[in-house]
Amino acid sequence: MIDNAESLTGPKALGLFLRTHRERVTPEMVGLPGSSRRRTSGLRREELAQISGISATWYTWIEQGRDVSISAATLDNLANALRMEPAAREYLFSLAAVKDPQAVHISGAPDVSLKNCVNQFTCPAYLLDSCWNVLAWNAQAEALFSGWLGGDPQPNLLDFMFLHPLARKLVTNWAERAKRVVAEFRAETSHYAHSDAVRETVISLRERSTDFNQWWTQQEVLSREGGERRFNHPAEGEKSYLQQTFFPAGYADCKLVMLVPQE
Repeated sequence: MIDNAESLTGPKALGLFLRTHRERVTPEMVGLPGSSRRRTSGLRREELAQISGISATWYTWIEQGRDVSISAATLDNLANALRMEPAAREYLFSLAAVKDPQAVHISGAPDVSLKNCVNQFTCPAYLLDSCWNVLAWNAQAEALFSGWLGGDPQPNLLDFMFLHPLARKLVTNWAERAKRVVAEFRAETSHYAHSDAVRETVISLRERSTDFNQWWTQQEVLSREGGERRFNHPAEGEKSYLQQTFFPAGYADCKLVMLVPQE
């Protein structure tokens, strides 16, 4: 049973995120001696607090989800101590509702001209919003995702990956790719932590997909990146692409995804 009251931001979400990452960092990773008598392989709260330069009591309050004020310097120390990658660090700052000086965010709704640009590409291309709804796509994308794009009046990439029967047949190594998709989407929620639409998207998918729910609870955060994307097309067989993702200037809530065929 999924708790529909769960928030993507706030003290409790912050505490859970920190605890999950603390439990993944071993003493050896931060230069502390290990011991076979330890009940857990991760850092203790007291150890993380010491490394981060804060009191154990103060850190415990943070992890317990108490409503305490946290400075950018403290977050920086915690992120460094936990060896967080840039995407995880950005997510940490967002959960704490503290401005990250490195974060840049502009917004704007896509207009018709931006959507029409998608049709100018000769390779499969599509435009996504913050919830990964597919706002526009070209004929090449519709041919690749035949049976989904063009047939769903409100296509959503997450719904396709986890709920559409075509996905597990079309996407090569579906489980590996789908797990990464969850981590990439979690990273992007740092930009839209206060968005009701994004929050409802997560809640809905957790209710409808056990796979999405399992991987969401693992708190993995990964930057969306390009790379090879392979498909088992029912009519054309094995197809390989290099994915490139772009963020149109002035449209921070949108991303343009291109799949460039590989020879």
